[in-house]
Order: sequence, then structure tokens, then C-alpha cells
Amino acid sequence: MTDPHLRAVISERRQLINLAYRLLGSLAEAEDVVQETYARWYALTEQQRRGITTPAAWLTTVAGRICLDLLGSARARRERYVGEWIPEPVPDRSEFGGHRSADPADRVTLDESISMAFLVVLDSMTPAERVAFVLHDVFRYSFIEVAEIVGRSPAACRQLASSARRRIRSTPQPSKTEHAAVVRDFKRAWETSDIEALIGLLDPQAIATADSGGLALAFREPIIGGAQIATAWLAIAARAATVELLERTVNGQPGLVALVDDAIVSVYAFDIADGRITRIWAIRNPEKLRRWTTLDS
Repeated sequence: MTDPHLRAVISERRQLINLAYRLLGSLAEAEDVVQETYARWYALTEQQRRGITTPAAWLTTVAGRICLDLLGSARARRERYVGEWIPEPVPDRSEFGGHRSADPADRVTLDESISMAFLVVLDSMTPAERVAFVLHDVFRYSFIEVAEIVGRSPAACRQLASSARRRIRSTPQPSKTEHAAVVRDFKRAWETSDIEALIGLLDPQAIATADSGGLALAFREPIIGGAQIATAWLAIAARAATVELLERTVNGQPGLVALVDDAIVSVYAFDIADGRITRIWAIRNPEKLRRWTTLDS
């Protein structure tokens, strides 16, 4: 017999992908979570499915719990990861000629809750803090609903979200136009090997972090200091004269991609405050660039 909830269940896929990506920082893992969530739905008997009043709430609860379990085991997995770990970058497909509607990246809403800076802060939280905060502050679930997923009391979930909220930077963020202008100036200075311009664009305490997973050439430890980053970036330019830099949206914010022989080999995300770059995230791990390397540039 046809599932009477089929349309409602299928329509939740976008919401589940958005939730799981923000919780895990990985589109590949988010897709696995959604598939497992649907598998559990269809493992129910017809009578059990008919007894569920709100399929969307059931699916969110299951997906949230799966993510919570994965976050709990993430520390052990990170210990085996080579070098620094950065969330998987998401492209804005409207900027590219190619389009694959089956890709979960197409279902991720590019708003401020997906910026690399935001995801990196989320990654510093405990699993329970992250789930409580994202569900309540980003997706507007009540603490009663959050408690059902996290397995704690509503009051405890309120405290978790409050603790997580204190980690989020409250300083004003530049507009996308201002952000893009700084990134464009950085690109120009990098291409022309203008070290003075690079240093001027970087906060003196700026931090640059690279993620290669041991699968590509990259610096293993974060580089701290504007002058040190500028020197390192000019060394990168000197070693790779054939690199082409393009301005592209990375996780909803202006960023850069680097191409070698028309293939994207690096994606750069930036955090900016007071007109200067405070953080650079360089994603080099080819496994995290699969959704980029298949796009037309």
C-alpha cells in the first residue's frame, strides 16, 4: 500500500540536509544521515507509520539523534585525521555553468549560519551544545522539542544553548560587498606578489589554517600573524606559477578558488573584521573538493 505520508516525508529532505550539514560540517556525512533517517522510516511497519502524527518531527528527531551520536565519536576520528580539520566547503552553483540537481549541495541554504566562521565555532562546542544551539537558535525548535532529541530536560537544553551562544562572536560583520572588496584586494595583492599590500589587508593577529587530510601539499600547523601569512602566501605563489584565482562564493560568503589546469585544487574562505582579514581557511583535501572539481569554471 502507498505510504500516505510519502509526499510529506520526501519534502523534508532539504530541511534534513540543512540540519545535518550544520551539525556535522560535512555534506557527505549529512547525506549519509538523511539516508539512514529514511531507512529507519521505511523500516517501520505500515501501522507504525500511520501512528506518527507529524512525520517531519519524527524525521528531525531521528536525524538529530544520529548526528549527536556521530558528533560523540568525532573526537576519535579527528585524532586519526592528518593535520587540521576544516568543515567541507559548499559552492554556490549559480556561479558555475554546471548543475546537478541530485547533489545535496543544491539543497543547502546559503545563509549566515553556514559561513565557515560560524561552522568553525560550532565545531568547538560539545556535541550536546551544538545540537541544542543549532536546533533552537538556527531552526527555531522549542526546547521541549530539543529535549526530545538530546535526551535531556528542556531546562538543561536551554542552558546548553545559552553556553553555546556565548561562543558566537557578537561583533558586527561586514556586508557582503565589503567582504568581497577585501577578498578582491587580497587576490590582487597575491597575484602581483605585493607583500606590503597583503600585510595591510591582514590583521596582525590573523590566523591561516589549511586542511589537506594528508592528501595534498599544505602547511600542517596554523600560521599566526599577518606578516607570516603574507610571506607564506607569496611562497605558495612562487611555487605554483600556473595557478589561476577566481572569486567565488564559499559557504555563502565571498571567497576564492585556485585552479591548476582548469581543476579546482584549493578553496579559500575568509573571516573579516574592521576591514582586515582575521582568518583564512584553505581547504585542499580533494575529498572535500569533489563538489567543486566537477563544476564548470
